[in-house]
Amino acid sequence: MYFAPILPPIMKWITRERPKIDRLACPWLIRRFIDKDAEIIYAPFDQVTEKAKQLNAIPFDVPGVEFTHYGNHCTFDYFVQKYQIEDPAIHTLAIIVRGADTDHHELAAQSSGLWAISAGLAFNYPNDHDLLEKGMLIYDGLYSWAKHLQKEKHTQQPFENLLLNVFNTYLKSKPGAKKIPAWAKELKEIIQDHIDTSLSLKEISKDLEISPSYLSREFSKYFEDLSFGEYIRKQRIEKAIALMQSSGYSLTEIAYLTGFSDQSHFTRIFKKHTGKNPSDYRKKPAKK
Repeated sequence: MYFAPILPPIMKWITRERPKIDRLACPWLIRRFIDKDAEIIYAPFDQVTEKAKQLNAIPFDVPGVEFTHYGNHCTFDYFVQKYQIEDPAIHTLAIIVRGADTDHHELAAQSSGLWAISAGLAFNYPNDHDLLEKGMLIYDGLYSWAKHLQKEKHTQQPFENLLLNVFNTYLKSKPGAKKIPAWAKELKEIIQDHIDTSLSLKEISKDLEISPSYLSREFSKYFEDLSFGEYIRKQRIEKAIALMQSSGYSLTEIAYLTGFSDQSHFTRIFKKHTGKNPSDYRKKPAKK
């Protein structure tokens, strides 16, 4: 009699929704080095622990669990340590991820670029699993660079190198840019993650543990010289334009995804800011 082999169960991992760095990098590491068939689940922050119990999933990148930040190291670092991954390219990648995830871009030259790409992807893809699919490609590419291409340079010709040196010298001679405080960085991420919800300056100030009056007074210094309300509306309009140009969502769906109460409200604010109706930004079909 033939008995089919008992296969190990597919691992389930769960983390908070709207991933940026760690919550894309860790699923990539899981599927490429730990369990290629692993199921990745995203859930609202306050539901991760409960859903982990319900789904028999392992929570990660949330406070109070095993797979999380320790000291200056991010969750990706812990996965590498826990599963004893010795691949030098992964160790190179870990530093880049750590720098991007903890805002210590000085750790690796690639960290700021990884953050910029990740933030842009999160802005363009409101669905977390679509975002993860694109993120897998990003980390595949970054891993290949770390594994095979670290010594490659884009500027190979002497003239190109000369121009690059002149440009770098110019940058070093410029006065230092205004340092952005930690609360402003955190606030920017909060706004980006919750642009589809009702955002209150008073409630956010509680989360940041600073006074509403201080936040209101200082906000424009770090957010394009705009007030809190103006900046929120600008971000919503920009996201709406991106969705209209790159997705098949209806205007009603886009209004909902960008935090407007209904399509009428969305259309009114959109026209006020751009001078055009939302439908004008739709991609027109190419002429045959």
